[in-house]
Amino acid sequence: MRRVSTRHLAFVLLAWVAMSWGAAAHAGLSVGADSLTVPGLSLNGMQADFDPQADGKGVQLRLAAKKADVPAMGWRKLGLALEGQLDRDELGRWVFDGRVKLRGAPGGALTDAAVRIVADEAANTLAVTITQDKILAEVAMPIDQVSHAQITLKNLPSGWLQGLLSTVWSGRPTSGKVDADLALDLLDTGLQAAGQFALDGVGFDSPGGKLAGQKISGSGRLGLDSNADGTTIDLDAALRAGEWLLGPLYANLPNHAVQLSLSARSQKGALGIRRLRLIDPDALQLEGELGFNAKGDLAQLRLDRFNARFPAAYERYGKGLMRTWGIDNLKATGEVAGHAAIGAQGPTAFAFQTEGLDLAMADGRLGVNGLRGSLDWSASEDRPATKLGWRSLQVYRIPNGAAEGNWRSKGGTLSLEKPMAIPVLDGDLRVLGLGWKPAAASGERLQTSLALTQIDMAAFCRAVGWPEFGGTLGGAVPSLRYVDDRVELGGGLSLNVFDGFVDITGMTLTRPFSDAPVLAGNIALRNLDLAKMTSVFDFGSITGRLHGGIDDLRLVAWQPSAFKASLVADQGGRISQKAVNNLTSVGGGGIAGGLQGTVLKLFKTFGYRRIGLSCTLKGDVCSMGGLGATKDGYTIVEGSGLPRLTVVGHQREVDWPTLVRRLQAATQGGGPTIQ
Repeated sequence: MRRVSTRHLAFVLLAWVAMSWGAAAHAGLSVGADSLTVPGLSLNGMQADFDPQADGKGVQLRLAAKKADVPAMGWRKLGLALEGQLDRDELGRWVFDGRVKLRGAPGGALTDAAVRIVADEAANTLAVTITQDKILAEVAMPIDQVSHAQITLKNLPSGWLQGLLSTVWSGRPTSGKVDADLALDLLDTGLQAAGQFALDGVGFDSPGGKLAGQKISGSGRLGLDSNADGTTIDLDAALRAGEWLLGPLYANLPNHAVQLSLSARSQKGALGIRRLRLIDPDALQLEGELGFNAKGDLAQLRLDRFNARFPAAYERYGKGLMRTWGIDNLKATGEVAGHAAIGAQGPTAFAFQTEGLDLAMADGRLGVNGLRGSLDWSASEDRPATKLGWRSLQVYRIPNGAAEGNWRSKGGTLSLEKPMAIPVLDGDLRVLGLGWKPAAASGERLQTSLALTQIDMAAFCRAVGWPEFGGTLGGAVPSLRYVDDRVELGGGLSLNVFDGFVDITGMTLTRPFSDAPVLAGNIALRNLDLAKMTSVFDFGSITGRLHGGIDDLRLVAWQPSAFKASLVADQGGRISQKAVNNLTSVGGGGIAGGLQGTVLKLFKTFGYRRIGLSCTLKGDVCSMGGLGATKDGYTIVEGSGLPRLTVVGHQREVDWPTLVRRLQAATQGGGPTIQ
């Protein structure tokens, strides 16, 4: 067969049929071609049959192609079948009415659709109308310029546009319907389109899953210019409902209209939004730029202006971005305005001001109320000084009072210009110095030096839910650093409690705001008054002085997972029957030296020379010890005077949950008694 090439397929076919029909009015005509090419359409294995109608009115046309390509629509190797009646109407126009069936089109497009083609040579117009169920597509174009078309779409499944979208984007529509009125120009190097559109529940996805959306509705105007170098998109829309995922940016749109305006450029898989404007009246207004690399990762975010109203701004737009910074479940109320810039490696600049903002994160473990003032930071240039303060501050369960600091950005570090005093638990926390590097993706992010004075331990106990006891907490922390995701305490803290001291050194806190933070450090006990200590915990009365330590302490999610503890009272004193019973229970031991339980009941207190108990926790097992080994175990209490009391622990290895239950019973007044 011969190769046929023509510019105007529909018109040429119609004219060809007309001439053939005139030459052989009562004879059928069959034409085949290996390939037929017109601008925007290529047919392979084409066969066309023309049969005059019995009444002499028109021609029955059947056209089939094994492979049909429409490059502008992204349609390749489709099966095509077209069948219907061709005739002239009273105006002299050629009119075709029939059906078209495509095989293999994206989204199942035109599997069985009615088609009407009207060719008006006098008006130089070719019009095509296609309907399938409730779907309508109308195309009108000049006969002498079929590369230009006016297109109207009604209730078009978005999946039908997959081929067209594939010419400018690697993603795919997944659901919803589209209405549109567009002007389309097919160029030698690409296409241009402009017009209005409406979306109803549209969804889309991308190969990496980093650009996606679902149930998006709205309307607007679209401009599209695609060529070999890339695609430019101009969009002005009012969107309602639905969800968007743009890399780390997640948006959950409200039911009311959100105005979105942008100009974007897609090139080699990368997407750059050079002009971005969003107006959500009760949540967020912003203007700036946005860019993603070919993998869908955020490459640039620059907000020249933003105004956010919480909690709506976070709930609708902030969750994804905050999660990339390790912040989840943020609770916020108030309003903040400013500007910000983020690069592929993290933030490069920000400035904000607020007249009142409340924030809480990490399930309330960190929060601030009445935040007022401003901050101005840049990674590359020095910025003017600002002031920022608050009405109250919450760190874990510890409430802090009002304070205000003077801040300045210099050399990429946001620093406190002079010391700041923060009231806390009837004492003070003095922040002697603080430097924060927001751009640090790893390494040291924050460094500060602190001093605590006269922190009331009774108030501290109430705040953290401990049994209440007196004393004060104080000490200097020459260096507290936030390195990677770990807080490191340099120096130490000293708690003045029970007329003695508890010293905390070498402390680190890893993943501080996660669900399972890890605390490590060492605790030393110096000269604690046992009478005061045991009275607080309802353990039973013991007099004397206690010292010792808890080394290599490790807590995971605030539960002990490892430590080496050793507690000794070696200056003598008195111990009550209840305390004897509780120590016996904790050590899993009994009364030695022939002293019977019935005799023990006759005495309320006993003299002792030494008390010692140790526990090395590894996994779920605690290796127990005391003052020294005995034949049956280890000595916990070494008596003094008459009656002479000795308490021996028999269990060397104790299951940790069992030991915890014993300690809880002993300190809550529910310890065992000897019958």
